[in-house]
Amino acid sequence: MSTQSWYPPSMVGSSSRPSTLTSSSASPQQRASDHPQASSRGQPSPAEAAGIIARLKDKSVDELQRLLKDKEAYNAFFNSLDQVKTQNNLRGELRRETLQLARENLEREQRISELRNQCTIIRSSELATAEDRLADLERQKDEIMRSYSPAALLGKLQSSVAKLDEESEELHHKFLEKDMDLPTFVQKYKKIRAAHQKCTSLHDSGIASLG
Repeated sequence: MSTQSWYPPSMVGSSSRPSTLTSSSASPQQRASDHPQASSRGQPSPAEAAGIIARLKDKSVDELQRLLKDKEAYNAFFNSLDQVKTQNNLRGELRRETLQLARENLEREQRISELRNQCTIIRSSELATAEDRLADLERQKDEIMRSYSPAALLGKLQSSVAKLDEESEELHHKFLEKDMDLPTFVQKYKKIRAAHQKCTSLHDSGIASLG
């Protein structure tokens, strides 16, 4: 048959010599030397090759010629091999698992987007509220520090002394107007003057320490 094969010339040349496959004169070492790198190139094992050869031996010469000349026939025979079916099944399983992972990633992407939006809201609202609260506390701290500064404390002592002076004068006026008896006047006057003396002493000590 002179019809041109769709195989490369090297394959056609090697396949058109069936005697090399069935020749009993070739030693195992010679046959192995024809394909020194068979195992490293993913070629079938001897048992698998024997199974393929057994299937080819059951075919007629015309069928074998058709496999050489007809690409569709060759593909059909190739895909019917158990080794090829196993590889196709594995490939299909990997494809399904990959698609499942892709779908799961797409489903998680929406959740990730929601979490990202929540983080943005927290940064823009809750963080701003916390910063305002912190600023308010800082202002309160500054006011407290100012109210307890040495100058502020001296001012409060001076105001207390002036207030005690006013109370003392008012008490003295009530006594002169006969609105208060002597024992009551003495008791209240001593209490006011003791507080006045204490505030005056603290005020003078503070001024001396600052000076």
